[in-house]
Amino acid sequence: MRYIKLLLKGIGYVLLIPISYIIISLILTYIPVGDEIEEAQKNNTIYLTTNGVHSDVILPKTLMIPELLKGQKYHPKEQYFAYGWGEENFFLNTPTWGELKFSTAFRAAFLESSTLMHVTRYRTKRERWIAVQITEKQLQKLNTYILQTFDENDTGKQLIEGASYTPDRDNFYKAHGNYMFYKTCNSWTNTALKESDMKASLWTPFDFGVLRWYEE
Repeated sequence: MRYIKLLLKGIGYVLLIPISYIIISLILTYIPVGDEIEEAQKNNTIYLTTNGVHSDVILPKTLMIPELLKGQKYHPKEQYFAYGWGEENFFLNTPTWGELKFSTAFRAAFLESSTLMHVTRYRTKRERWIAVQITEKQLQKLNTYILQTFDENDTGKQLIEGASYTPDRDNFYKAHGNYMFYKTCNSWTNTALKESDMKASLWTPFDFGVLRWYEE
């Protein structure tokens, strides 16, 4: 009986970790920060989107600084660039959620690992995107934040050759930073908004934590 109690106690401690993580994440997700700027000053439109789990921030090519566009692979007719940051092994070996393995998820969450920038390009705007109005200053800060996430070498952005989800529409590039349970793909997007003085969650690992401030 004593061993059963110890076992149940151990299981309780193990379960306490993810439960505490979820509770803290939800609390911080619903605490807003940033953006006290009048709407009249916001004359630039960017977009946010999600695949249901992972969020991206999308910039029209006309609003991108030359340094951000430089060194990226794209077709001249492509007008929108969606940026998402994430764990390298997860990005490259899990093209669909149906192929997700426990070992891949565990490694991404608990072992510091290298990261990539995933850039998806579009010729036209998608209806599911959420439009976000921002100022010129916010736009410049957002451009800078995204640019500084790329891990550039002497020749510029480092393309991962042969890695993509769709033919001729997306690519991966080496990125700065390590992925952990407290620094996720969605917290990267949320930080992009915070660093650009836009409305965001205090911290969130969830895609809805990024989008909730801009959904109608």
